[in-house]
Amino acid sequence: MNEISFRYIGTIRSPYTTVAEMPIQPRGALGIAGRVEILPEFAAGLKDLAGFSHIHLVYHFHAAPAMQLSVVPFLDSQERGVFATRAPSRPNPLGLSVVRLREVRGNILLVENLDVLDGTPLLDIKPYIPAFDHWDVESTGWLAQKGLMAETTRSDERFTRK
Repeated sequence: MNEISFRYIGTIRSPYTTVAEMPIQPRGALGIAGRVEILPEFAAGLKDLAGFSHIHLVYHFHAAPAMQLSVVPFLDSQERGVFATRAPSRPNPLGLSVVRLREVRGNILLVENLDVLDGTPLLDIKPYIPAFDHWDVESTGWLAQKGLMAETTRSDERFTRK
């Protein structure tokens, strides 16, 4: 099997110290503040980021259990293929969240709408650009009737390492 390794560039700090009761998506974390601590050797890469209101955080689901190709996702009671969900127990446990960027202070990013576990390793940051990132979609699969539930649904222990 071919493998790729990544180097983390920082750590995400949030009020969520356990997976239980965490929001399952940034929409469920409106107003929740946190910070992203970038390692000093990568701080120069933050130049000009302050001009963006929103950013993508790409991170490692470090507390996720081993890969599962079938999961029962948070917004459903039926087993689904992992690639049709946003469950963290993936072949490559990568997370993606769009958060509001409030301020850049040296190597620290102050953010809002944060739905990430405290201490999560950050792999990358990209600016959110609506002209590039927003699409009017025709279908959202099995989530069509459940998507709005992400604002109020909280995590539980089903995707936590035992």
